[in-house]
Amino acid sequence: MSYSLCASARILHENISFYRELRLNDSFSEDNPSLKSLQEWIVYPPYFKLKMFLIPPIICLLAAILVIPFILFVIFSHVNIRQETRYLLLGNALVSDLMYLLLYTLSAVFSMSTFNLSKNGCVMLLFLLAMTYCGGLLTSAAMVLDTYLAILWPLHYISILPYSRAKKLILFLWICSGIFPGIVFLILHITQDSGECPVENCSVPIILAMTLQGNNAMKFCYILSVSALFICLSLILCGYMVLYFKTKQSGIWRSIFSRASVTFLMHHIILFFHFSPLLAVVVESLLYVNAVIGPQTGIWVSMIVCNVLITLPKALLPYLCGLRYREISSSLKFCIKWKRSTVVAPTTFT
Repeated sequence: MSYSLCASARILHENISFYRELRLNDSFSEDNPSLKSLQEWIVYPPYFKLKMFLIPPIICLLAAILVIPFILFVIFSHVNIRQETRYLLLGNALVSDLMYLLLYTLSAVFSMSTFNLSKNGCVMLLFLLAMTYCGGLLTSAAMVLDTYLAILWPLHYISILPYSRAKKLILFLWICSGIFPGIVFLILHITQDSGECPVENCSVPIILAMTLQGNNAMKFCYILSVSALFICLSLILCGYMVLYFKTKQSGIWRSIFSRASVTFLMHHIILFFHFSPLLAVVVESLLYVNAVIGPQTGIWVSMIVCNVLITLPKALLPYLCGLRYREISSSLKFCIKWKRSTVVAPTTFT
């Protein structure tokens, strides 16, 4: 995926050079108003409006930093907690999301500043973004599988997913997170030219918006990536629905305010926010292919998708799901009370 973004950036660079040459031909631009507006947007981007899109990822990063380190501390500082598979998977998901938010915020800041990354630095940054995103998504799927086994196979759960096997599962998830973007990287490395990647900045939304203007190999990788994400999210949704129907007769869903119902709702809210950017990208691509919207509108849609819709669920996960675990919330409350109790009141002498 990193190479696909890099190849998209090459096309973007060629388009920018082309549009800058079009500035010398006013008559051609006047005959193509949409091309003229895109030309002006790329050559003279609205930096003030673009900087406004820095606010959502920065807020999401700060919200994640406020609680994720404390949850990770509780998980890895308690032996009985960190030896449970569900907490290890939760910690892995939080680490992946925090790394993604940090890397994406850095890339957004770099893309709107005068500081430019080198080709290797940009490619590495984009690859890490793809890897951490896939890591969080695959961990969410593993968490559904873990819940399924714990609820429907309680007697065999310990033997199926012991602590030692859970660590191997997390390692396997990270390997898969690197393999999936690497497949796209390999396909584009074979089909694209071996020239240097002319990335002036690592603006992921702009690169994503210009991907559909690439050759057939890039379009194929684009469709392949979207399809893989859709299949993964659909499997997660199916897992939650199977859990609901399998436990429907147990009585835990009788009240909409029961703990099971609220937890179920929280996970579906996160899943909805994961589906939203994917659906937005698909709709934007269909509208662009059918010439309903232009490239400039596609760039704005990509800005909303990358800066808002993708970062929001990663900031909400620790609050909606992480703090729902009794052991974690009680440990955090105990730490807060312990810190308050250590504050010594001033002594008064009579």
